[in-house]
Amino acid sequence: MYTMPDLEHPPLTRSFDLLFRGVEITTGGQRIHPYEPLVESMRSRGLDPADYEGYLEAFRHGMPPHGGMAMGMERLLKQMLNLSNVKEASAFPRDRYRLVP
Repeated sequence: MYTMPDLEHPPLTRSFDLLFRGVEITTGGQRIHPYEPLVESMRSRGLDPADYEGYLEAFRHGMPPHGGMAMGMERLLKQMLNLSNVKEASAFPRDRYRLVP
């Protein structure tokens, strides 16, 4: 919902994913920074912008062009060590039964 569309090559976006042995370990890209296109992107995906008021507040007053990236270190370690589950690579794994260390 927040990834900048590539207007020269629709329906592509200005984003990337890095896969390692079939698992996404890194994702990133340019974010939509103008308020109205961001709200429209949410609506086009069936999301209610009211549910994202805290996120949208900064964009309402102006946001410069920006991007972001995240790397899942536990995912990378899982793939490097050929572990069967990502929880084996995490010091404090979370699931629906464990939410605190």
